[in-house]
Amino acid sequence: SSCSFLQLLELECDFVSFCVFAVQFRSCERSRDVRFESSAPADFRVGQDGVVYAARSFQLSLGPMEFLLYAKDKETQERWEVAVKMAPEPEDSMKEQNRMEDIVFPRQQNKHSGHLQRQKRDWVIPPINLPENSRGPFPQELVRIRSDRDKSLSLRYSVTGPGADQPPTGIFIINPISGQLSVTKPLDREQIASFHLRAHAVDVNGNQVENPIDIVINVIDMNDNRPEFLHQVWNGTVPEGSKPGTYVMTVTAIDADDPNALNGMLRYRILSQAPSTPSPNMFTINNETGDIITVAAGLDREKVQQYTLIIQATDMEGNPTYGLSNTATAVITVTDVNDNPPEFTAMIFYGEVPENRVDVIVANLTVTDKDQPHTPAWNAMYRMTSGDPRGQFTILTDPNSNDGLVTVVKPIDFETNRVFVLTVAAENQVPLAKGIQHPPQSTATVSITVIDVNESPVFVPVTKLVRQEEGLPAGNVLTTFTAQDPDRYMQQTTLRYSKLSDPANWLKIDPINGQIATISVLDRESPHVKHNMYNATFLASDNGIPPMSGTGTLQIYLLDINDNAPRVDPQEATTCETLQPNATNITAIDDDIDPNAGPFAFELPMNPPSVRKNWTIIRISGDRAQLALRIKFLEAGIYDVPIIITDSGNPPKSSTSILKVKVCQCDINGDCTDADRIVGAGLGTGAIIAILLCIIILLILVLMFVVWMKRRDKERQAKQLLIDPEDDVRDNILKYDEEGGGEEDQDYDLSQLQQPDTIEPDAIKPVGIRRLDERPVHAEPQYPVRSAAPHPGDIGDFINEGLKAADNDPTAPPYDSLLVFDYEGSGSTAGSLSSLNSSSSGGEQDYDYLNDWGPRFKKLADMYGGGDD
Repeated sequence: SSCSFLQLLELECDFVSFCVFAVQFRSCERSRDVRFESSAPADFRVGQDGVVYAARSFQLSLGPMEFLLYAKDKETQERWEVAVKMAPEPEDSMKEQNRMEDIVFPRQQNKHSGHLQRQKRDWVIPPINLPENSRGPFPQELVRIRSDRDKSLSLRYSVTGPGADQPPTGIFIINPISGQLSVTKPLDREQIASFHLRAHAVDVNGNQVENPIDIVINVIDMNDNRPEFLHQVWNGTVPEGSKPGTYVMTVTAIDADDPNALNGMLRYRILSQAPSTPSPNMFTINNETGDIITVAAGLDREKVQQYTLIIQATDMEGNPTYGLSNTATAVITVTDVNDNPPEFTAMIFYGEVPENRVDVIVANLTVTDKDQPHTPAWNAMYRMTSGDPRGQFTILTDPNSNDGLVTVVKPIDFETNRVFVLTVAAENQVPLAKGIQHPPQSTATVSITVIDVNESPVFVPVTKLVRQEEGLPAGNVLTTFTAQDPDRYMQQTTLRYSKLSDPANWLKIDPINGQIATISVLDRESPHVKHNMYNATFLASDNGIPPMSGTGTLQIYLLDINDNAPRVDPQEATTCETLQPNATNITAIDDDIDPNAGPFAFELPMNPPSVRKNWTIIRISGDRAQLALRIKFLEAGIYDVPIIITDSGNPPKSSTSILKVKVCQCDINGDCTDADRIVGAGLGTGAIIAILLCIIILLILVLMFVVWMKRRDKERQAKQLLIDPEDDVRDNILKYDEEGGGEEDQDYDLSQLQQPDTIEPDAIKPVGIRRLDERPVHAEPQYPVRSAAPHPGDIGDFINEGLKAADNDPTAPPYDSLLVFDYEGSGSTAGSLSSLNSSSSGGEQDYDYLNDWGPRFKKLADMYGGGDD
């Protein structure tokens, strides 16, 4: 197309692995998506951005180099080409190149001109391409920005935007005088791919001279990043037996370089496969997408369960010379499919089982399966195809070993079947995979031998029903109940019979012939009879090895006879003492059943005559009657009313029941108003006995308390001042160093110290004041002085007065201290004790009362009691 062409752009770069120049495709028809190619990729490579790189070092002094650059339309496959000739530049050209490229502000149209002019379109300044990772030196000059007005004005230049005065700041700087734009450090395309700056020109006063122009600086990508896999280890699965072309998994790597340039275009390949069986190339990978697929048949999990692939990703479209690469591991697990059926380890299996046993494992069926254990393709299921028409066996699968467990589920009789021959089939839980040549199941034979054992005797029938009228006396034969021994092929055994259960103890059984007879009267009304049925259990035992026994049940259906008289219910009733309302309903009950029960006849007896005089009875139904007063008024109280009730049996049976009727005063509603009084008057014998017992017990307790009080008083009166009565001075150890608690813990009866004939009335005795633990505040009393000739009767008064004085003494020590009871003063008016004559002092005094004072005064009583001594 004449409107589409390739244009070469100069670009200053390094030679080795750096850009040389750029090529640009232009088309005036439409936007085209083209791909650049080089005719000499080993020497020069071209990126998709049009930058041409030197792939190796060249010596251009040896001669020029020529190659072609192609632009190929990806849709229409049209191709354009341009010839490139590389030769050393002459020295004049080098000097010309050293001059800085100028970017001139576009001229503005004169708005004040008198005639119209067509306004030109703003200039489009081509972007500045700057390779990343430049080695400098820095700052490195890029372009010079100038205005054509700098000849007449003094201008100042500046640039704004990210990379200049905005973060990251300081990357690009401009000389404000000369307008030279420079870069201060290496650039990294992976951080910022392009910079958009705006150049300004102002005069010295800061007035804008030119409109700002946009400057785009593209960072040219360099292959400075290796591909990186998203995962270092990739895991995938593929079923065994998969056909070639089966998708397995996808691995993915990324490259931080420009994905639209060769630096970021990755290619995948498989470096190695382990293990290499059955083929070293079981898998392949799509070099662009990273999809791994199978390329060979023969995947067998039973032989190889896992493959390990080393995957390499290389940029520069996989160029091994210039591209950077990295590796990852792909682990492919071969999953199991059911390509192996279970196979029995033997063609016939043997087992044995005793007869009449259930839930017994009689044989273990073993199989082998090459599939993965404990999966549906490995788990075996067993079924019997023949030999068990009655369903006496079942086969369970052991989940751990996969064995088949032949189990008895129904009792087996040796006398019926001695040997079983079963045909068993085994298959997996899931069907075999398609294309497998093996049969889907395996079969085997199971031979089971039944062992004869001694079986229990069996009553025929097991439950026997006998109908018998009740009242049968003891000694009568009811029936014969025998059992049979099912062991026909064993030596004949002897059966013996015994009774196992007989709740009422009515029966006995003959141990030889099984004849059952009564040993007591049969009674249908017994509590052991339910719904006219009486059950007894008997035992039959043989003498085999080991001995066995069996049970049988005898059911006796008892027919009713009229052996029970009816009675009234309830046995107590309440009625009013007047005629209205005074009816009482009663019911007759009979332990017998029809026709020996109702309807019943009710009547009152002739004696005593007061019954029929005061009461009347009327039957209102077959088993109910109404009792009412015959007279207008009956005094309140409790009355025993006899009632004769006769049943309908043949012959009929009657009885007289006593109905206890409570007659009471009633209100208008017919309710008793003096029920408490009647109930109190009608206490039963038991209640009266209980009350009497309570009264007797209470009286005994009171009597015991009185006796105890009297004994306690007697013991208190028997206490003496010196020692206890039971403490005899002879043959006893006396303690004299126990201080006790003082006066307050003494309990002496001081009246014993007085003469009976000198006892004064209580009214003239001074009242003693007990001393408290507190110190008194009243005046200190004077201790009393005993008279020169004291009378024996004033000893008690003297002690009381001393105690009173001590209690009222504020200076007295605590009560556990020694108290002074006799203050003799400075002298004594008494004569010498040697002048006392026992025979002349009180010879006429009667001292017999000393004998009543206890053993402590026994010696004194002997001295003064008037004896011969």
